[in-house]
Amino acid sequence: QEHYGGLKGLTVTWIGDGNNVLNSIMMSAAKLGMHLRIATPKGFEPDCRMTKKAEQYSKEYGTKLLLTRDPLEGACGANVLATDTWISMGQEEEKKERLKAFQGYQITMQTTKYAASNWTFLHCLPRKPEEVDDEIFYSPQSLVFQEAENRKWTI
Repeated sequence: QEHYGGLKGLTVTWIGDGNNVLNSIMMSAAKLGMHLRIATPKGFEPDCRMTKKAEQYSKEYGTKLLLTRDPLEGACGANVLATDTWISMGQEEEKKERLKAFQGYQITMQTTKYAASNWTFLHCLPRKPEEVDDEIFYSPQSLVFQEAENRKWTI
């Protein structure tokens, strides 16, 4: 909202793990008037209860919801590209399996070619290079540090 002046009509794309951060986005995006596109590898989809609720909200609020395994399809028309760690606390033993499953999901300049011309990038930090490359993470379109500062005021 701070960057775009409003949220209604924006398209948010989540590329990565169907985790707790995605759950929060799924429960709020439609209520705020945002379309949501989710790209996750097989076996790492969001919880089916969250998906059903997000589908319900999308219908109720007149927004679009897409779930796909293709990160480039997910990125199509995105104003906001977002991801989070692929290996959360307690999942360290799964690192090798997870890195293999998430091959091709790193957000790069190639990903942004499918996004809207005014795309921005979000990551709730800490970030690992396999999730998003340096070119995106440190680009002028990256809002990760503003995101971190805003989160500070809500903690």
